[in-house]
Amino acid sequence: MKLVSIVVPCYNEQEVLPMFYDEITKTADQMSQQYPELNFEFVFINDGSKDKTLEILRSLTDRDKRVRYISFSRNFGKESGMYAGLQNARGDYIVVMDADLQHPPSFLPQMYSYVRDGEYDCATTRRVSRAGESKIRSWFARKFYKIMNKISQTEIVDGAQDFRFMTRQMVDAILDMSEYNRFSKGIFSWVGFSTKYIEYENVERPAGTSSWSFWGLFKYSLEGIMAFSTAPLAISSLLGIVSCIIAFILMIITVIKTIAFGEAVAGYPTTICVIFLLSGLQLFCTGILGQYLSKTYLETKRRPIYIAKETEETYRKQKKEISVTDKPAEDSVPSGTNE
Repeated sequence: MKLVSIVVPCYNEQEVLPMFYDEITKTADQMSQQYPELNFEFVFINDGSKDKTLEILRSLTDRDKRVRYISFSRNFGKESGMYAGLQNARGDYIVVMDADLQHPPSFLPQMYSYVRDGEYDCATTRRVSRAGESKIRSWFARKFYKIMNKISQTEIVDGAQDFRFMTRQMVDAILDMSEYNRFSKGIFSWVGFSTKYIEYENVERPAGTSSWSFWGLFKYSLEGIMAFSTAPLAISSLLGIVSCIIAFILMIITVIKTIAFGEAVAGYPTTICVIFLLSGLQLFCTGILGQYLSKTYLETKRRPIYIAKETEETYRKQKKEISVTDKPAEDSVPSGTNE
């Protein structure tokens, strides 16, 4: 028998979570009939949700013994959620997917067919359209992939998703990269292994709203650039060289104009422009160095990637203790009573 672990990070997914559970269990039951060697477990990661996501996970645990969950002490982010799911998954195959149904469970049989024969270690989806997204967001996303692939040796396929069906060997390789600042799209590519990309049209959420804002995606893209490229450091050095060359050329031009043509040099405006230009370049380059230094600083602290507050095991144990405590004592008949 082979166990398939479905890892699902969740953050404020109370509206869509019941629908997702119905869809994923339906797909799992169909696959168990088609492939009798497969068993399933569902590992949900509650990433510090502020709605009723945890209560729904508890009820699902009561209904279905295949459901497991880890509830964080606070919101640590999707990257930490995926890492926790991969770390606690027990399966021979591990699937990572979102709870918003933008990763259709109907793809799982096709993905398994690519992985089971050993030809591929991973099957993943790739969006060929961005229907439902704003044009500005789509434009920035495409530009990010182009820039990333030019400045990094790790290729990241445009439109590639976190929705992946992976072998245990590949997951173990990913877990060996226990870095604090995580960018999973880059990590999936960096570890290698043969990957099959399945193209599909973008699917919109059936309920709820995405927790990813434009600013959040922008910061996430910077995280990816700094995690898998040192090009910004080279850019800062290049800017320093270019600014020195420009300054040297301007000095020569100023001297020639003064000696040959007798032009008076406008001192105050020229000085202010030069100060602002060089100061801006220095602050920009210092900012790049500061970003890399901050990532190094966080890595050296060796803080945990996540902190678990509750799991399905602690919940069942606590529930059992409460039921035993609340059990009424048997009525006792006092001894020595006179008739």
